[in-house]
Amino acid sequence: MDSTRLDPSSTERFIARKWDEDIVPQLVEYIRIPNKSPMFDQDWQRNGHMDAAVRLMEDWARAQAIPGLQVEAVRLEGRTPLIYAEIPASGPGSREDTVLLYGHLDKQPEMTGWDADLGPWKPVLKGDRLYGRGGADDGYAIFGSLAAIQALQEQGVPHARCVLLIEACEESGSYDLPAYVDHLADRIGKPSLVVCLDSGCGNYEQLWCTTSLRGLAGGNLTVKVLSEGVHSGDASGIVPSSFRLLRQLLSRLEDEATGRIKVDGLHVDIPVERQEQAGKVAGVLGDEVFGKFPFLEGMSPMSGDLTEMVLNRTWRPALSVTGVDGMPPLSSAGNVLRPHTSVKLSLRLPPTLDGKRAGDLLKDLLLKDPPNGATVELELEKASTGWNAPAQSPWLTEAIDDASQAAFGKPAMYMGEGGTIPFMGMLGEKFPGAQFMITGVLGPHSNAHGPNEFLHIPMGKRVTQSVAHVIAAHHRASVRGETVGAGAVAGGERHGEHGCC
Repeated sequence: MDSTRLDPSSTERFIARKWDEDIVPQLVEYIRIPNKSPMFDQDWQRNGHMDAAVRLMEDWARAQAIPGLQVEAVRLEGRTPLIYAEIPASGPGSREDTVLLYGHLDKQPEMTGWDADLGPWKPVLKGDRLYGRGGADDGYAIFGSLAAIQALQEQGVPHARCVLLIEACEESGSYDLPAYVDHLADRIGKPSLVVCLDSGCGNYEQLWCTTSLRGLAGGNLTVKVLSEGVHSGDASGIVPSSFRLLRQLLSRLEDEATGRIKVDGLHVDIPVERQEQAGKVAGVLGDEVFGKFPFLEGMSPMSGDLTEMVLNRTWRPALSVTGVDGMPPLSSAGNVLRPHTSVKLSLRLPPTLDGKRAGDLLKDLLLKDPPNGATVELELEKASTGWNAPAQSPWLTEAIDDASQAAFGKPAMYMGEGGTIPFMGMLGEKFPGAQFMITGVLGPHSNAHGPNEFLHIPMGKRVTQSVAHVIAAHHRASVRGETVGAGAVAGGERHGEHGCC
């Protein structure tokens, strides 16, 4: 047998045992920790939950039997911590070539609507599912990454030098991460392969790799009309409702009948390759493109065309209102014309649209010519560029498909994702020659960020197995003298090169 290739059966057994006996128990304890991202817990330092999550992962990582493993919790003044781990290369080949594996440990807030026997900080195992906040998004990343490397070493399969970065600020936009990447630049080196375990999957039956991620512009929009609330019977018809004026402003941005974003500058031309990939995804998933969402009876999706739904979710701008202020709860709402209304806007952006430009367009659109002279404020919290994958090297295309066949018995699939991982754009800027394997376990009904979030454990095992296969293939390609980074493809051309922060 080729000593540079993993035996699929042995790898599957090793990783299954590692997950069942070691990783799942750690994830159970991790889910208990309410380490919300700093945007949702401004007192995170005093509360200590983030440090507790870091200690759990750091202690576990240090205990792993990986020769030469170095683990450090790096802390820059005034910033969330970051776990840095490094594993030296094994076998022949360059000691300098690097595989960078990425994940995050901070979590989204609780959210309402959990089933009676579930909760965000209450780990519950039901069959193949581990319920609770953060297990799949993205607590499993450090465990899966190190287990993949252990699987290689257990069989004596060589690999390149590996570096892990596990940040604690991703759910807040990764605003601390650039400082850490700069601080650790000499230690990180120049990765030729980046593996990110923070993305989604269209089903739990094959390996899914992410080809693009949308950007995000958003913040708090406030409309003020009075210095204090007044009797609605006395004022209505004279004083404009702040809610109605806010509706007018949002109608500048979004067609309320169709949901289409009206501003041409917030749209891009969708690459032909991505359109073709969307068609293939629609063909494989069928009605599950929309069926994975918990629609109420009688509800229908925004489009009747499956391919268009995929493109709407991955390459077109879309607005969500995710929070509201200035409105009392129904139980205490009196007949008062309220002085202001505020909403939190989450505007998803096409992958190749510059985030700063989108933020500027949003501010100009909503702040100019306020209706009835109202006071309009927009506190822009995020303006992040998305990411579009560089052209894939032949070795990586072959490796990903081989990995999917070995772990799932089916070919790999490629799909854009509607969410945002700011780290990807930043890495594209800093390491233009790197190849990317972006994958994850967030599949149908896993409900990241929402109630009843769960980790599909068999998917976690198979993704871990797939990562091990790709890292082994990366080393083989390097030893053969192939250019393992993106620079060899299309004359070094890469797409989506405006990624940032």
